[in-house]
Amino acid sequence: MRLLCFLLFAAIACAQDFAIVNATIVDGTGTPARAGVVVVHNDRIAAVLPAGSKAPASARVIDATGKTLIPGIFDLHTHLPYSAATAESVDWPKNLKAYLYCGVTTVNDFGVYPEMITSMRQLIASGEVIAPRINYAIRLSTPGGHGTEAGRGDFFTLEALTPRQGRAAIQRALPYHPDVIKVFTDGWRYGTAPDMTSMDEATLAAIVDEAHKNKLKVLTHTVTLQGSKIAARAGVDIQAHGVGDKPADDELIALMKKSGMRYAPTMAVYEPRGRDLLDGVLEAVLGAPAMSLVRPPFTPAGSAPTNIPEARRKRWEVLKANTLKLYKAGIPVGLGTDAGVTGTYHGWGTLRELKLMVEAGLTPLEALTVGTGGSAAALGLTDRGTIAPGKLADLVLVSGAPHQNIQDIDKISSVFLGGKELDRARFVKEIATPGVTPLKSVKVPALISDFEREDGRTNIDTLVINGSDTGLDHAELVLARVLREAGNHAMSLLARMSEKDNPSARMDLPLTKGGVIPVDARGYQGVEFEARGEGQYRFAIPTRNIRTLDVFAAPFTAGPSWTKVRIPFRDLHQRTGKVAWTGDDLLILRWEAARPAGQTAFLEIDNVKFY
Repeated sequence: MRLLCFLLFAAIACAQDFAIVNATIVDGTGTPARAGVVVVHNDRIAAVLPAGSKAPASARVIDATGKTLIPGIFDLHTHLPYSAATAESVDWPKNLKAYLYCGVTTVNDFGVYPEMITSMRQLIASGEVIAPRINYAIRLSTPGGHGTEAGRGDFFTLEALTPRQGRAAIQRALPYHPDVIKVFTDGWRYGTAPDMTSMDEATLAAIVDEAHKNKLKVLTHTVTLQGSKIAARAGVDIQAHGVGDKPADDELIALMKKSGMRYAPTMAVYEPRGRDLLDGVLEAVLGAPAMSLVRPPFTPAGSAPTNIPEARRKRWEVLKANTLKLYKAGIPVGLGTDAGVTGTYHGWGTLRELKLMVEAGLTPLEALTVGTGGSAAALGLTDRGTIAPGKLADLVLVSGAPHQNIQDIDKISSVFLGGKELDRARFVKEIATPGVTPLKSVKVPALISDFEREDGRTNIDTLVINGSDTGLDHAELVLARVLREAGNHAMSLLARMSEKDNPSARMDLPLTKGGVIPVDARGYQGVEFEARGEGQYRFAIPTRNIRTLDVFAAPFTAGPSWTKVRIPFRDLHQRTGKVAWTGDDLLILRWEAARPAGQTAFLEIDNVKFY
């Protein structure tokens, strides 16, 4: 062994970066913890050596006495652009720092729509946004199914009711180069609300088949026993929620084993907890500005949760029992949280999930294995998840023994991403800084769109998006490029309002792909467009520094003849008036129509430009 170590050192010593010595290694494979030395070169693990081995002479030595080294944690189910704390504008770069602070080095993101992926990848690749490794999903559901109720338009969640529509939806997704596919298949709302629609087996199987043909894994929102059986028969790769309505039975276990479907129960989002879990990790990843807005406010840790509905408590016990039963039956389990949903905080929720797996009956070592190697294996990723030569050097040092006491997972001391140690203290400071993370604004030409592109995109190559009020009973609307006159096109919105109070429909022109990168419009005085319609409308501009539910806006009127409308920036106002107009953080140009319940509305616009 000593000769082997000498020859290994001779081959790589001239290029070593660092060696972690005196660590207890939990390698993500499920084997017992052991002492050893881990040598890292560039972004990879170069060697895993026995305890007592000497580090290469050129390597920087990190003494990990009293610490445990684990692979970077992998969360299979997150919603990165969502805030789990408030309705304030969502600062996804801060959410990413929260994951890294907590040792989460890979995540699946289910919270974007296709146009956002390119911009987010661009910001991360440039180094402007620091992030874990992200697998972006494009989402599918049934009409009236979960994922379609937020009023974000038919391109945020693609819809499919038949096998043919399912295959077509995958083909629509492919140009955006998603990493995975997320399908909302189960409409059960936990007995607390009317069920939404569910996807039949034939449609789901067609989606899975089309995705697999294009080398994409499929994860599902499936929460019932019957839905889980459908998912297994359809060939789904990962069930990204736990079964909570009934105990898992032998038929489900047999189907999962036959298909190879894996299971990520997302216990963190279902745990019936109150506001009594305030701890140092949560304070770090939320920061005081966000924590002050959480309602109801946090209470000191240790108090028992109150006012938890009995149905939720029972569902929780079923979910825990099913997690243990499936694990003990040999079903491969991965870690997912549904973070971004209210109360399931980014980063913190991932560590919470590890603790809840232990509460469900797994040992701490088993839980750590699920959250590292198990999650990586679920997606077939062979370059991470375990500590072995050739793997990515995504590593976490913990002060303590989380493989013996899972509560020690909160004592993370160092995180390495691709062999680079991250500045966790800096992340805490930046998360706590009021306001959203600054992003460099870009310039755009004056002409945003004359709607002459045959592919329906704007002149600045962004996709026109529809949207509406929220809920399953939201307004129905269609956006279409229409012929205004020979050789001249416009964009048309036609909507039927829902049967409820304050329905609305909207048309969005993102100023960059997905409305992610802000635009600097300070060189202009306002927005000009031509309009034709019937009645009063609202023009609005969401910005990065403004609440999700509020915008800078101004009313305008359109009649049956085409009219030029000019809206100076100085005439744009907020309902709350809390954020000053800066002009350098614009995301979207928006047109809104609000009409009484059941009525129709139409609006046509053309030649949209800054002036």
